[in-house]
Amino acid sequence: MKKINYAVLGSGRQGVAAAYDLAKNGNANKVILIDINIELAKSGSVKINKLLNTNIVKFDSVDVLNEKAIIKILEDIDVFISAVPYHLNLKLTQIAIKANSSMVDLGGHTENVKEQLKFSKEAKQKNITIVPDCGMGPGMNVSMALLGMEQLEKTSEVRIWDGGLPQNPLPPWNYNLFFHINGLTNEYDGSAYFLKNKKINRVKCFENIEIINLKDFKIPFEAAVTSGGLSTMPWTFENQLDILENKTLRYSGHWEWMKAYRELGLFEENKINFRGFEIVPREFYHHLLKPKLDKGIIEDVCLMKVECIGYLNGIKTKNIIECVEYFDKDTGFSAMEKWTGWHASIVAIEIAKNKIPNGAIPIEKALSGSVFYDNSKIRNYNINFHSEEIL
Repeated sequence: MKKINYAVLGSGRQGVAAAYDLAKNGNANKVILIDINIELAKSGSVKINKLLNTNIVKFDSVDVLNEKAIIKILEDIDVFISAVPYHLNLKLTQIAIKANSSMVDLGGHTENVKEQLKFSKEAKQKNITIVPDCGMGPGMNVSMALLGMEQLEKTSEVRIWDGGLPQNPLPPWNYNLFFHINGLTNEYDGSAYFLKNKKINRVKCFENIEIINLKDFKIPFEAAVTSGGLSTMPWTFENQLDILENKTLRYSGHWEWMKAYRELGLFEENKINFRGFEIVPREFYHHLLKPKLDKGIIEDVCLMKVECIGYLNGIKTKNIIECVEYFDKDTGFSAMEKWTGWHASIVAIEIAKNKIPNGAIPIEKALSGSVFYDNSKIRNYNINFHSEEIL
């Protein structure tokens, strides 16, 4: 079987985790970690090679905005993962087509993804595959929902709750920054798109806060609406599912703080005049909050629960899936890195195995729940599944 050449653009936490999994499970000839910060790319490659006792992980320094340089480095790459900020992914989609290289990205913005999917014809013509919006959510949460749906003959309702949290939360926010703060505020701003009565339903962030209890956890969690968690899934299943929704899990009290910051205007991206200086409130908010939340690699936990209601053998049934992931002391990878980076690498590996058709394909059409579940067992994910009859 042909060995695969992979690349990962962006050598942050999720990018290094994805590169590790590609090197370990992807039948890799080589994996190149690419970052404008050469030291970041180098340290990531050294870490992976040491963990796996290999030398196939290389590193390079390229600015992703330098189209000519990126195309040159991607010319012999079969599949690459974009682990850079979401606003660069549309440009990278065009670069992937020019370079004849398949692409997976960590997404983060649904409207951006819709634009990427418009390049499906061009991707097919180049015999490549582009799958946006992989990761934990959107990504793994969608795959888990599909897993629950696939065990029913007909599904009517799907509800998802997920979140990444510190194992030892500190007040007042009870949270730690696990990815770029721009991505966090992006999730907390705007609206989410769900399905209600089979139709697209727009819901503002932080709405409909509810208490969720999870198996093996003594304390309850608070779940609230955040944006972009389902990617394009609502449009794919419009007129099929009666209900489709996704909420984010946090420790008690977190949402009230964030709602206050938003109402104060700190999420605004338009410039304001402050004592003769023009400032962007969101940038100033990030400047103040990031040092408070970014404590580096800490011991974290990721949680996910999915409920799918439908019919099986003529009986109304609820399928319930719960999974939990903890920081790995042996490898140093956080739970968030494993769920985010490895979901993207699973998709990249399936592309490399020619298991996903050519074109630009949304995640809910690219990867089935059962295929994800088979891959999750290889990576020792802790996923529990059970069904209940609804009387």
